[in-house]
Amino acid sequence: MYFAALLARTEDGWEASDMELDGVEFLTDLIDLARSAAVDDDTVVALIEQEDAWFGVVRVDGEEDPRYFVSNASAASRSSYGSMLTKELLGSDEEDNELDELDLDGTEDGEESRISAFSDEDDDQDAVGGTGAEPVPSGPLGDPRLLDDLGVTHKALLDLDGDALSEIADSLGATEVLEAVR
Repeated sequence: MYFAALLARTEDGWEASDMELDGVEFLTDLIDLARSAAVDDDTVVALIEQEDAWFGVVRVDGEEDPRYFVSNASAASRSSYGSMLTKELLGSDEEDNELDELDLDGTEDGEESRISAFSDEDDDQDAVGGTGAEPVPSGPLGDPRLLDDLGVTHKALLDLDGDALSEIADSLGATEVLEAVR
């Protein structure tokens, strides 16, 4: 089971909305949802989690390219919505990111991708990405610094587990609005 929400930054703080994933078949659908929630092209953070197995963060700032982070690439790659994120982060050449091959409850195993794992010892690494040399790691994938300027440091993001979305919302000052849509 998934939980997904959008947090849109406004002049008065954060506004939260429940993100309905039923209409999301492609990653571009998710990005379009985030952009439509933006107030004056300000930052929108899409948060997705699957029953504490993994969480994902997508940050959209106006028309800039979205930034992505997944807490556990291996677990995410075996779920429908997580596989969209991991494929994007891996730079998959597949044109077809449709979800029809995956069970939308996230239980069916997908095809294993190959990437390099993020090293906690390499604090200067801006993004975690793939070289094609190793199987999907059971650790993080993406840009762990995507929330640094919003109060969630990359070290804190990498250390999150359990109820990670609540901890992110707490750091952003958006706990109440996120809990209202949960």
